[in-house]
Amino acid sequence: MLTFAEEILLIALDDETGKFVSMGTQGLAYPLAGAVLMDLALRSKIDADLEKVVVIDAASTGEPLLDGPLQQIASSPEPRSARQWLGRLVPDADVIEEQALARLVDRGILRREDRKILWVFSERRYPTIDDTEEKEVKRRLVDILMSDEIPTPRDVALIALVDACELLGAVLSAREVERVAPRVEQIRKLDLIGQAMTDAVRNLRLEIAKSIAGTPGISY
Repeated sequence: MLTFAEEILLIALDDETGKFVSMGTQGLAYPLAGAVLMDLALRSKIDADLEKVVVIDAASTGEPLLDGPLQQIASSPEPRSARQWLGRLVPDADVIEEQALARLVDRGILRREDRKILWVFSERRYPTIDDTEEKEVKRRLVDILMSDEIPTPRDVALIALVDACELLGAVLSAREVERVAPRVEQIRKLDLIGQAMTDAVRNLRLEIAKSIAGTPGISY
């Protein structure tokens, strides 16, 4: 089974260019940090309410991209909220991304391609080799959002995270995103960890956008 971080990367990947879709300030940092926390929750390693995250089981998951954050949470001298842990994991998002991409390459899903532009600038792309997993996760999202089917806890978490990071447009048209908005909100309320995480993602992204907008000389 893919981790949430791997699924987020596949959803955000543009098949034609092998690059990730533009997500504005901080890019994939918050989605990947949130994906790690959601994976730990779904694996019954942590639990959360709207005020704090607690460790239920600190034993290794066998996944390096999950075990590092798990140990950070387990060794924390004081409890922190999902929002606080999200902020603490964001600086490690590059490592999370590298580990997730390495797994996708090792599994034969993506291919890493480095090339030079004008023989000076480096560019890295990840063309798809086997799109089975990518199609499956995108189809799963669409099927649940377009029906009254009861989603699994994993699907609840994934949809909540994809919505919070404004990635629904990667699998649906603008009109479809508007159409499924009530369904997304309904699904978000089904799971407390997902609700806490997506609220944290949204709030942090808004705060950063406001900070940048108010900084002289910086614009989008």
